[in-house]
Amino acid sequence: MSKKKILIIAGDYVEDYELMVPVQALSMVGHQVDVVCPGKKAGDQLRTAIHDFEGDQTYSEKRGHNFTLNATFDDMKPADYDALLIPGGRAPEYLRLNKAVLAAVRHFNDTEKPIATVCHGAQLLAAAGVLNGRSCSAYPACAPEVILAGGKYIDIGMGEAHRDKNLISAPAWPAHPAWLALFLQALGTRIEL
Repeated sequence: MSKKKILIIAGDYVEDYELMVPVQALSMVGHQVDVVCPGKKAGDQLRTAIHDFEGDQTYSEKRGHNFTLNATFDDMKPADYDALLIPGGRAPEYLRLNKAVLAAVRHFNDTEKPIATVCHGAQLLAAAGVLNGRSCSAYPACAPEVILAGGKYIDIGMGEAHRDKNLISAPAWPAHPAWLALFLQALGTRIEL
């Protein structure tokens, strides 16, 4: 397996599990994972949020951990990376307003590099204009944004994932096993036991 460079674009109140677990899993299998946030540099911290499904109409939110960034947003060059991962939570809501973030998403789409998105990460795909004619899963509350962006919303269980060519998507963190497995396949990562 060749080591891949993976870019994660996150922000404050990114969903804790959707950031922490992929960073750990992708690093564990030997990939380099750089996490950036607009306006922040390596060593700065993000505040995360923990979302849970407790029987309400939507998820509940609790304060998560602090996450220390290991790369600087202003130094990010999307062409240097093999793949993009977009975690959910509330962060995509404001990240989609950043022109450099949208340009990065478009780069990965235009070059057909793997893009993994989960939960509200689809908001970035919609804002970047890369969903037209594509199928994508997301947190159900994001279905209208996927559809309005010209995409086909894939309504699957919270533990399932979906792949449309280079786009790997899932509705929420319970899908980590399926979502990360599809992302590793797209990266060409083989794990032998």
